[in-house]
Amino acid sequence: MRFLQSSYLRLLLLLVIPGFPLFFSAVHAADSGNASAQLKQLADEYFELRLTLFPLAATEEVGDPRFEGELAIEISPAHRNRQSAAFRKILRDLKNIPRIGLPPADRVSYDVLKFDATTRLEALDYPRHLLPIHHMEAIPVKLAGWAGGQNVQPFKTVQNYDNFLKRIEQLPAWSSQAIVNMREGMRRGIVQPKAIVERALPQLQVLAEGKAEDTPFYASVKHMPDSFSAADKTRLASAYREALTTRIMPALAKLHAFVRDEYLPAARSSAGLGQLPGGAAWYRFNVRESTTTSLTPEQIHATGLKEVARILAEMEKVKARVGFKGALTDFLSGLNTRPELLPFKTEEEAILRFEALNKKIQPQLKLLFGRTPKAPLEIRPVDKLLRDTASSTYVLPAMDGSRPGVFYAAIPDPLKYNSTTVTALFLHEGQPGHHLHMALQQELDIPRFRQYIWYDAYGEGWALYAESLGNTLGVYDDPFDYVGRLQNELFRAVRLVVDTGLHAKGWTREQTIKYMIDTQGLTHDDARRATERYMVWPGQALSYKIGELKLLALRERAQKSLGRRFDIRAFHDEVLGSGALPLSMLEARIDAWIRRSVSASSEHSATSHWID
Repeated sequence: MRFLQSSYLRLLLLLVIPGFPLFFSAVHAADSGNASAQLKQLADEYFELRLTLFPLAATEEVGDPRFEGELAIEISPAHRNRQSAAFRKILRDLKNIPRIGLPPADRVSYDVLKFDATTRLEALDYPRHLLPIHHMEAIPVKLAGWAGGQNVQPFKTVQNYDNFLKRIEQLPAWSSQAIVNMREGMRRGIVQPKAIVERALPQLQVLAEGKAEDTPFYASVKHMPDSFSAADKTRLASAYREALTTRIMPALAKLHAFVRDEYLPAARSSAGLGQLPGGAAWYRFNVRESTTTSLTPEQIHATGLKEVARILAEMEKVKARVGFKGALTDFLSGLNTRPELLPFKTEEEAILRFEALNKKIQPQLKLLFGRTPKAPLEIRPVDKLLRDTASSTYVLPAMDGSRPGVFYAAIPDPLKYNSTTVTALFLHEGQPGHHLHMALQQELDIPRFRQYIWYDAYGEGWALYAESLGNTLGVYDDPFDYVGRLQNELFRAVRLVVDTGLHAKGWTREQTIKYMIDTQGLTHDDARRATERYMVWPGQALSYKIGELKLLALRERAQKSLGRRFDIRAFHDEVLGSGALPLSMLEARIDAWIRRSVSASSEHSATSHWID
């Protein structure tokens, strides 16, 4: 029916042919149904394609048991070629589906699919694969963290144990490819900063040295379920020891020796991506990928400086409220030494504080949301191997309900773990932050690839925005808890300054550390750890504040348009009601909701439920 796509011809036929309107409506509905069916099939294909290409993500993000024994060598040329061919095919097939014939909900899926596949394809233009080793979850360290049984890799059945062994048996191939890639990076001048390599070496050493039984990979073997037969326990223990001793650990020892003896001397003294060959264009792509906007590094840097000044002014008010007379940086740095703000003696005590917050917040969510997720939330400490370098994180529930949503709290030293940021951190990682977003997204009636899709600007922007809802939820009554909220917000505003400073303005590692100490009152170690994270993940840290600012702007727009008819619960449900979206698509969605709400309000009045 391509001839019917001419609007002029349609109008002519409507005018001159009796009965054509009914015929055209039927044809249009048929075309629409066919296009929707094609899109559904392609969306399902894309979902399966992503699981097949990225089996670690299939375990971590989806909890799909079909892939728990696989480890794709994503950094290999063959796999990168597979990715490129797959994404190009998806985009070709998508182009053959007439978007104009789709209903509105399907047009959103069409646009998200196009955006996601296009971005992933463009990412392959940049040599991320030449930088496979760093201290923020390089693949061997990531899998070692999963081996303890407290993360996303399941260890409940004999098959689970066999699957994980099959997965780590592929680490020698990954390690060999990593060495090849790093040699290529050395040849091309695309290498990690020296500080990052030094941070990664101890992690690799732990995995490469000692007895098999003492490595993190063996952790769950020591604690097999009592339901396993003696024969299964003996077989699994023997199989793990043999694989670790003869293949896996020797390969990791070779990787460790290469990084120590060859790669470290070739590591660079500079810190930012912009100082690598082609790094300026690479960073601009990272900024677009992370923020899902067309903002430039220069614009983001200026926004960061403005936000830093605003938040510091708000902190001055809180400082005066608690009666502190000195400089703000002294006030902030002094929080790290106040005994009443260092109440924890053990990791378990800190976890209990988070659990108490969860119980307090849960019944209050109805004030702000019309819908809450069915999946429960658990709070656990991060794996010990990652404790000194990892940040707190959230892992979404498994698709089959076998795993709840989990907030993993990073508590490097309980005695130094400051309680001021506990409340805001929980709002961010737990409820109403990541858990509310991600667990609800799984329940939406949208294509499966969208149930598990993630955009930093949307996801981290929502989580930072969620921290601001603590007043309504009644958890910021203590001024020091509110200071913690402002500290977190300042942290994310500072990121706009230092990430763009590092990667677009030529800032050094030391310059960035000093700026964070002077602006936030951080300890040197905290500033160093944050800086080294930004060095490893260029652009990712921009997403939090950019996303939050967009959400705040959209809420303000809705309040101004609807006045007393503005309903905060309806606004939040609309923001979360289509899952993660690029920010431009989210803005279009909220603008459409505002128009519908204004139109509906002309027929009947609504009661405002906004609570400030």
